[in-house]
Amino acid sequence: MKSRSDAGGLVYSTEGGRMCPACRRAVADCVCGRTPTLASGDGVVRVSRETKGRAGKGVTLVRGLALDAAALAHTARQLKAACGSGGTVKDGVIEIQGDHRERVVEHLAAQGWAVKRAGG
Repeated sequence: MKSRSDAGGLVYSTEGGRMCPACRRAVADCVCGRTPTLASGDGVVRVSRETKGRAGKGVTLVRGLALDAAALAHTARQLKAACGSGGTVKDGVIEIQGDHRERVVEHLAAQGWAVKRAGG
């Protein structure tokens, strides 16, 4: 049996956001330098549409961009402007309000990303 302390400790706190598993501080205040890195994945950006948990409202999801937080936020800003819609970045996934899959795929492909439409 694993005890609670063996499971890795605190991962997220509403006060500090993402927590470093080694030093147990917020990732921005990490002193040990062993913060979790972004997974590189297979190099393919996947664009899909989802309505789950959004009261039937659809959003376009962009997954697989291996970028740091600042570059991901900048790319999200560009995509929102290209689509003329709002959106956010949550856990490394860009969410654009509405169904803008075609526009997002075109925009990312023009920037040189390998893009696939995922889902239906």
